[in-house]
Amino acid sequence: MTTLDGLQTRLGYRFVDLQRLVQALTHRSMGGIDNERLEFLGDGLLNALIGEALYLQNPRHDEGALSRLRSSLVREATLCALARRLDLGPHLRLGESERKSGGQRRDSILADAVEAILAAIYLDGGFDAARQSCHRWFADALATLPDPEALKDPKTRLQEWLQSRNRALPVYTVVDASGPPHRRTFVARCTLTDAPQQAEATAGSRRHAEQQAAERLLQHLTENIPHA
Repeated sequence: MTTLDGLQTRLGYRFVDLQRLVQALTHRSMGGIDNERLEFLGDGLLNALIGEALYLQNPRHDEGALSRLRSSLVREATLCALARRLDLGPHLRLGESERKSGGQRRDSILADAVEAILAAIYLDGGFDAARQSCHRWFADALATLPDPEALKDPKTRLQEWLQSRNRALPVYTVVDASGPPHRRTFVARCTLTDAPQQAEATAGSRRHAEQQAAERLLQHLTENIPHA
Protein backbone atom coordinates (compact mmCIF):
# COMPACT_ATOMS: atom_id res chain seq x y z
CA MET A 1 0.00 0.00 0.00
CA THR A 2 1.66 3.23 -1.15
CA THR A 3 1.17 6.60 0.50
CA LEU A 4 -0.65 7.73 -2.66
CA ASP A 5 -3.30 5.01 -2.57
CA GLY A 6 -5.69 7.11 -0.52
CA LEU A 7 -5.21 10.11 -2.78
CA GLN A 8 -5.88 8.03 -5.89
CA THR A 9 -9.09 6.79 -4.27
CA ARG A 10 -10.20 10.37 -3.61
CA LEU A 11 -9.25 11.36 -7.16
CA GLY A 12 -11.33 8.48 -8.51
CA TYR A 13 -8.50 7.39 -10.79
CA ARG A 14 -5.76 4.75 -10.49
CA PHE A 15 -2.57 5.60 -12.34
CA VAL A 16 -0.88 3.08 -14.59
CA ASP A 17 2.34 5.08 -14.28
CA LEU A 18 2.38 6.43 -10.73
CA GLN A 19 5.31 8.72 -11.56
CA ARG A 20 2.92 10.93 -13.51
CA LEU A 21 1.03 11.64 -10.30
CA VAL A 22 4.28 12.17 -8.41
CA GLN A 23 5.37 14.75 -10.99
CA ALA A 24 1.99 16.49 -10.80
CA LEU A 25 2.52 16.91 -7.07
CA THR A 26 6.08 18.25 -7.40
CA HIS A 27 6.52 21.99 -7.03
CA ARG A 28 9.36 23.80 -8.79
CA SER A 29 10.98 24.52 -5.42
CA MET A 30 12.05 20.84 -5.34
CA GLY A 31 14.33 21.33 -8.33
CA GLY A 32 14.55 18.89 -11.23
CA ILE A 33 11.38 17.79 -12.96
CA ASP A 34 8.35 19.64 -11.60
CA ASN A 35 4.67 20.11 -12.43
CA GLU A 36 4.78 23.40 -14.36
CA ARG A 37 4.48 21.82 -17.82
CA LEU A 38 1.66 19.62 -16.57
CA GLU A 39 -0.02 22.68 -15.11
CA PHE A 40 0.11 24.36 -18.53
CA LEU A 41 -1.52 21.35 -20.19
CA GLY A 42 -4.04 20.93 -17.39
CA ASP A 43 -5.17 24.54 -17.64
CA GLY A 44 -6.11 24.01 -21.29
CA LEU A 45 -7.82 20.72 -20.55
CA LEU A 46 -9.80 22.14 -17.66
CA ASN A 47 -11.10 25.04 -19.72
CA ALA A 48 -12.06 22.71 -22.57
CA LEU A 49 -13.76 20.11 -20.37
CA ILE A 50 -15.67 22.59 -18.23
CA GLY A 51 -16.58 24.51 -21.38
CA GLU A 52 -17.90 21.31 -22.97
CA ALA A 53 -19.95 20.44 -19.88
CA LEU A 54 -21.46 23.93 -19.70
CA TYR A 55 -22.20 23.98 -23.45
CA LEU A 56 -24.10 20.69 -23.30
CA GLN A 57 -25.86 21.47 -20.03
CA ASN A 58 -27.04 24.99 -20.91
CA PRO A 59 -28.26 25.09 -24.54
CA ARG A 60 -29.98 28.47 -24.09
CA HIS A 61 -26.99 30.39 -22.70
CA ASP A 62 -25.05 32.65 -25.06
CA GLU A 63 -21.27 32.89 -25.28
CA GLY A 64 -21.01 35.61 -22.65
CA ALA A 65 -23.04 33.67 -20.09
CA LEU A 66 -21.08 30.47 -20.72
CA SER A 67 -17.78 32.33 -20.40
CA ARG A 68 -18.78 33.85 -17.07
CA LEU A 69 -19.90 30.48 -15.74
CA ARG A 70 -16.67 28.84 -16.82
CA SER A 71 -14.59 31.58 -15.22
CA SER A 72 -16.46 31.07 -11.96
CA LEU A 73 -15.61 27.35 -11.99
CA VAL A 74 -11.98 27.36 -13.10
CA ARG A 75 -10.78 30.28 -10.96
CA GLU A 76 -8.14 29.81 -8.29
CA ALA A 77 -10.57 29.94 -5.36
CA THR A 78 -12.63 27.06 -6.78
CA LEU A 79 -9.58 24.97 -7.61
CA CYS A 80 -7.91 25.38 -4.23
CA ALA A 81 -11.21 24.48 -2.51
CA LEU A 82 -11.25 21.31 -4.61
CA ALA A 83 -7.62 20.63 -3.68
CA ARG A 84 -8.52 20.86 0.00
CA ARG A 85 -11.44 18.46 -0.42
CA LEU A 86 -9.04 16.04 -2.07
CA ASP A 87 -6.53 16.68 0.76
CA LEU A 88 -3.69 17.40 -1.68
CA GLY A 89 -1.62 19.47 0.74
CA PRO A 90 0.13 16.64 2.61
CA HIS A 91 1.07 14.99 -0.69
CA LEU A 92 2.70 18.03 -2.33
CA ARG A 93 6.44 17.71 -2.87
CA LEU A 94 7.94 21.06 -1.90
CA GLY A 95 11.42 22.38 -1.32
CA GLU A 96 12.39 22.85 2.30
CA SER A 97 11.99 26.63 2.36
CA GLU A 98 8.63 26.46 0.56
CA ARG A 99 7.34 23.84 2.99
CA LYS A 100 8.52 25.80 6.02
CA SER A 101 6.69 28.87 4.73
CA GLY A 102 3.41 26.94 4.48
CA GLY A 103 3.44 26.22 0.75
CA GLN A 104 1.28 23.13 1.21
CA ARG A 105 -1.55 25.48 2.23
CA ARG A 106 -0.96 28.22 -0.37
CA ASP A 107 -3.92 28.71 -2.69
CA SER A 108 -1.89 29.18 -5.87
CA ILE A 109 0.18 26.03 -5.30
CA LEU A 110 -2.92 23.95 -4.53
CA ALA A 111 -4.79 25.25 -7.58
CA ASP A 112 -1.80 24.58 -9.84
CA ALA A 113 -1.57 21.02 -8.51
CA VAL A 114 -5.20 20.33 -9.46
CA GLU A 115 -4.50 21.38 -13.05
CA ALA A 116 -1.30 19.33 -13.12
CA ILE A 117 -3.11 16.22 -11.85
CA LEU A 118 -5.78 16.56 -14.53
CA ALA A 119 -3.03 16.68 -17.15
CA ALA A 120 -1.33 13.66 -15.58
CA ILE A 121 -4.60 11.71 -15.79
CA TYR A 122 -4.96 12.71 -19.45
CA LEU A 123 -1.44 11.53 -20.29
CA ASP A 124 -1.88 8.33 -18.29
CA GLY A 125 -5.40 7.31 -19.32
CA GLY A 126 -6.50 9.47 -22.23
CA PHE A 127 -9.07 12.17 -22.84
CA ASP A 128 -12.09 10.19 -21.61
CA ALA A 129 -10.37 9.48 -18.29
CA ALA A 130 -9.62 13.18 -17.88
CA ARG A 131 -13.20 14.08 -18.76
CA GLN A 132 -14.64 11.61 -16.25
CA SER A 133 -12.35 12.86 -13.49
CA CYS A 134 -13.13 16.50 -14.24
CA HIS A 135 -16.88 15.90 -14.26
CA ARG A 136 -16.66 13.95 -10.99
CA TRP A 137 -14.67 16.69 -9.25
CA PHE A 138 -17.01 19.46 -10.42
CA ALA A 139 -20.30 17.55 -10.22
CA ASP A 140 -21.73 19.59 -7.34
CA ALA A 141 -20.66 22.92 -8.84
CA LEU A 142 -22.12 22.02 -12.24
CA ALA A 143 -25.39 21.03 -10.57
CA THR A 144 -25.73 24.33 -8.69
CA LEU A 145 -24.70 26.96 -11.20
CA PRO A 146 -25.45 30.61 -10.35
CA ASP A 147 -27.36 33.00 -12.56
CA PRO A 148 -24.84 34.14 -15.22
CA GLU A 149 -26.12 37.72 -14.88
CA ALA A 150 -25.02 37.75 -11.23
CA LEU A 151 -21.46 36.92 -12.33
CA LYS A 152 -20.97 40.11 -14.29
CA ASP A 153 -18.46 42.41 -12.61
CA PRO A 154 -19.89 45.60 -11.05
CA LYS A 155 -18.38 47.94 -13.66
CA THR A 156 -20.05 45.96 -16.46
CA ARG A 157 -23.38 45.85 -14.62
CA LEU A 158 -23.28 49.61 -13.96
CA GLN A 159 -22.40 50.29 -17.60
CA GLU A 160 -25.26 48.13 -18.88
CA TRP A 161 -27.70 49.70 -16.42
CA LEU A 162 -26.79 53.19 -17.64
CA GLN A 163 -26.77 52.24 -21.33
CA SER A 164 -30.22 50.66 -21.03
CA ARG A 165 -31.45 54.11 -19.96
CA ASN A 166 -29.49 56.01 -22.63
CA ARG A 167 -27.30 57.61 -20.01
CA ALA A 168 -23.63 58.54 -20.20
CA LEU A 169 -20.99 56.18 -18.87
CA PRO A 170 -19.31 56.94 -15.52
CA VAL A 171 -15.79 58.19 -14.96
CA TYR A 172 -13.32 56.45 -12.65
CA THR A 173 -10.55 58.29 -10.85
CA VAL A 174 -8.01 57.27 -8.22
CA VAL A 175 -8.24 59.93 -5.52
CA ASP A 176 -5.59 58.46 -3.24
CA ALA A 177 -2.86 55.80 -3.24
CA SER A 178 -0.80 55.15 -0.15
CA GLY A 179 1.28 52.56 1.65
CA PRO A 180 4.47 50.64 0.83
CA PRO A 181 4.83 48.97 -2.61
CA HIS A 182 3.94 45.51 -1.27
CA ARG A 183 0.85 46.79 0.57
CA ARG A 184 -0.65 49.63 -1.41
CA THR A 185 -4.09 51.01 -0.67
CA PHE A 186 -6.14 52.70 -3.37
CA VAL A 187 -9.18 54.94 -3.04
CA ALA A 188 -11.20 55.05 -6.26
CA ARG A 189 -14.17 57.24 -7.13
CA CYS A 190 -16.92 56.40 -9.60
CA THR A 191 -18.72 59.53 -10.82
CA LEU A 192 -21.71 60.00 -13.09
CA THR A 193 -21.26 62.66 -15.78
CA ASP A 194 -24.96 63.43 -16.16
CA ALA A 195 -25.91 63.58 -12.48
CA PRO A 196 -24.29 64.51 -9.15
CA GLN A 197 -24.11 60.97 -7.77
CA GLN A 198 -20.75 59.38 -7.03
CA ALA A 199 -19.29 56.66 -4.82
CA GLU A 200 -15.88 55.86 -3.38
CA ALA A 201 -14.24 52.62 -2.23
CA THR A 202 -10.92 51.51 -0.81
CA ALA A 203 -9.08 48.30 -1.75
CA GLY A 204 -5.65 46.78 -2.17
CA SER A 205 -5.63 47.33 -5.93
CA ARG A 206 -6.93 50.00 -8.27
CA ARG A 207 -9.10 47.47 -10.09
CA HIS A 208 -10.79 46.22 -6.95
CA ALA A 209 -11.34 49.73 -5.65
CA GLU A 210 -13.01 50.75 -8.92
CA GLN A 211 -15.18 47.62 -8.91
CA GLN A 212 -16.34 48.27 -5.37
CA ALA A 213 -17.05 51.92 -6.14
CA ALA A 214 -19.13 50.87 -9.14
CA GLU A 215 -21.00 48.37 -6.97
CA ARG A 216 -21.84 51.05 -4.42
CA LEU A 217 -22.99 53.52 -7.04
CA LEU A 218 -25.14 50.92 -8.80
CA GLN A 219 -26.71 49.92 -5.50
CA HIS A 220 -27.51 53.57 -4.77
CA LEU A 221 -29.04 54.07 -8.22
CA THR A 222 -31.21 50.92 -8.12
CA GLU A 223 -32.41 51.65 -4.60
CA ASN A 224 -33.48 55.14 -5.54
CA ILE A 225 -35.41 54.52 -8.74
CA PRO A 226 -38.58 56.63 -8.62
CA HIS A 227 -41.72 54.50 -8.30
CA ALA A 228 -44.69 55.23 -10.50
